[in-house]
Amino acid sequence: MKRSTLNTPLKNVRGLGSAKDGTEHWWMQRVTAIALVPLVFAFVVLLIRLTGADYLTAAGIVGNPIVTGVLILLIVTVFWHLKLGLQVVIEDYVHAHASKLFLMFANTFGCWIGGLICILAVLKIAFGG
Repeated sequence: MKRSTLNTPLKNVRGLGSAKDGTEHWWMQRVTAIALVPLVFAFVVLLIRLTGADYLTAAGIVGNPIVTGVLILLIVTVFWHLKLGLQVVIEDYVHAHASKLFLMFANTFGCWIGGLICILAVLKIAFGG
């Protein structure tokens, strides 16, 4: 008895089956979105607390290891969520292979560089550099 498949003959020839990572990607988008809820709340509370503060006061608060850790966790989560979201947009709406490849690279590179710059800025403030 032949197994039934949902792939069309053309799809079988081209080898366009499942990439085997769609579910993981979907879950990671949801996990980062849920993680961002308390992290953004903490960030808003921090911004309210720093309203009207001078640089030394702000640096002292950001220098607290817990605050520094939360800010770094927020940065990592924001840029990871951004990368995942932009990747889906690029995969869905860019059809030219060269453009898609370039944009995927730019997305990954931009998110890494942006996240690294933000983390270094927080660490510079935290350690008084």
